Amino acid sequence: MVNEREQEILMEIQNLKSVYGTNGDSILALDNINLKIKRGEFLCVLGPSGCGKSTLLKTLAGYIKPTSGVCLMQGEPITGPDWHRGVVFQSPTLYPWMNVKDNVEFGPKMRGLPPKEIEEIRNHFLEQVKLTGFSEKATFELSGGMKQRVALARVLANYPQVILMDEPFGALDALTRVNMQSLIRYIWRENNSTILLITHDIDEALLLATRIVIMSKRPGKILKEFNVDFTHTIFEDESKHIIYNEEYYKVKNEILDIINSQIEE
Repeated sequence: MVNEREQEILMEIQNLKSVYGTNGDSILALDNINLKIKRGEFLCVLGPSGCGKSTLLKTLAGYIKPTSGVCLMQGEPITGPDWHRGVVFQSPTLYPWMNVKDNVEFGPKMRGLPPKEIEEIRNHFLEQVKLTGFSEKATFELSGGMKQRVALARVLANYPQVILMDEPFGALDALTRVNMQSLIRYIWRENNSTILLITHDIDEALLLATRIVIMSKRPGKILKEFNVDFTHTIFEDESKHIIYNEEYYKVKNEILDIINSQIEE
């Protein structure tokens, strides 16, 4: 039986067009983007550099206003940033004058939650990102991967309806990146989160997503969508190796052909 909650359209993009600059200096970044994001899905967006992936995410976050078209959150137009849409960037945007605890508590404090509830939220999410015992640490004492986990915990502490991630693991070393991918997959399942993740890495998309969107070179348009299930296979088999099968490479090669055709044109 289909779970109606998971079929709910949480966000919708209708005929989105985004132009930078004016007159002769204008650049068409996105052209006629139409996309529905369902509650509970893990959506990855792939495409060549400069195709407008980050512009798309920032528009959904409310940082950029569409030139034309509309972005909706539960049927209502997005008019600016909102704590219901948490954003994780490639570089952790932490407050350097605050320790780990204060960074994670910032959102709940701004919303005026009771101190006891704030403490419970902070402890819960520091445990989820495996940073229990680091609450008093200054952020400059942390490694890149640990900073990104604090940034994730700070977003999660607001209980956002959707998490928007802009190449969040791109600056990490290979081993830390794999560990962060496993962590975000676990958090997505445990919290029944809705995630949109921008990435250049095809394997990362295949290992995390329930749906992958491929964008064209600028101006960015949606070329194709893939519904994939490899992330669920990892949970079922408790092994990353099981997904490296014929179907995995078939989808990967098809995605590679689409992206390479954009680069070569």
